[in-house]
Amino acid sequence: MPRAKRIHPAKAAGTAVSTPSRRDAFVAGDIISVIRQSAPSLSPSEQRVAMALLADVEFAIHASNAELARSARVSEPTVTRFSRSVGCRGVRDLKVRLAQAMAVGRIYVELPPHVGTDLARPALWRSVFQEIRRAIAAAEEGLRKEDIERAAEAISRCSKLAAFGVGGGSTLAAMEVQNRFFRLGIAVSHTSDPSLMRMIAATLGEEDVVVAISTTGAASEVIEAAGIAKQYGALVVAITRPQSRLASIADIALGVHVPEAPDALKPTASRYALLAAIDLLAASTAYCKPLEAQTRMRRIKYELLKGTDGNSNGPLGD
Repeated sequence: MPRAKRIHPAKAAGTAVSTPSRRDAFVAGDIISVIRQSAPSLSPSEQRVAMALLADVEFAIHASNAELARSARVSEPTVTRFSRSVGCRGVRDLKVRLAQAMAVGRIYVELPPHVGTDLARPALWRSVFQEIRRAIAAAEEGLRKEDIERAAEAISRCSKLAAFGVGGGSTLAAMEVQNRFFRLGIAVSHTSDPSLMRMIAATLGEEDVVVAISTTGAASEVIEAAGIAKQYGALVVAITRPQSRLASIADIALGVHVPEAPDALKPTASRYALLAAIDLLAASTAYCKPLEAQTRMRRIKYELLKGTDGNSNGPLGD
C-alpha cells in the first residue's frame, strides 16, 4: 500500500488532522469505499466503529480515540483493531486517509436532508426545477450581448466550425454545437477525444472558428487544443467560467458560471446554462444570414415530412 503523506495535526496533539490540499487528496486509496466494502466481513464491534465513522466523518477526523470509542460503543483497542482491519497502520493513519477522502466535499459523503422520508420526493422535484431555472438565469445574467454578436458574426462567415469539450456536460454541449449549427449550412464538427481535438486544431486556419467549452475553464485538454487552433490563426470562442484559464486565452469569452448545488444525487444543472448559451449563439448566427439559414431549414423540414403524416407543426427533427 502506498505510503500516505504526513499531515500535521490541527487540533489536539496526536488525534486531529488538517484537511489536505487537493494535490494530496488522492495519495492513498479511498478509505471510505474501503470501509463500506469491508464492513460485512468485520466483527460486530468493528462494524459499529464503521457505522459511527461513516455517520459523521468530520467528527471522526478530529475526535480523540476515546471519543471515537464512545461514539461507537466499543473499547479503544477495538478502534485500533478496526483501523488495521481496513488497511491502515493505526488510528492516526485512518484519520489522515479519512481527511484525504473528504477532499471531494461533504456532499459526496453525507446524504442530503429528507432522504428516506416522506418529504424526499416533493423536495427533490422542487429542487431539480429550481436548479434548472437558476442555471438558465445565471446564463442570461452572465452573457453579454456584444460578445454573442461578435461570436455569431464570426461563425456566420467561417469556413469551418469545430467544437471541443471533455467530461459530462461539456461533451454534451459540444455535440449540441454540431446539432445546432449544421442546419444553418455551416461545416461543423465536434469531438471530445483529446488527441483528435489536437489533430483537428492543427488543421484549422484564419477562416475557421473553435467553440471551446468547459464549465470550470480548467480542462487542460480543451485549453491545449484551443491554444493550438489559435496558434494557427483560428478564432477561439470559449463558453466557460469567467476569469478562468480557458477564458483568458479565448478571443471571445462567453462567461457562464453556475455554482454546484449542495446535493450530489441530483444532475448538475450547469449544462442547462451551456445549452442556453449555445441556443442564443445559434439563433444570433442565423439572424446574421437569415435568408440562407431559413432556406437550409426549409429544405430539412421538406425532407423530414416525406413519408410522414405531413404535420409541419412539430420540431425540426424528432
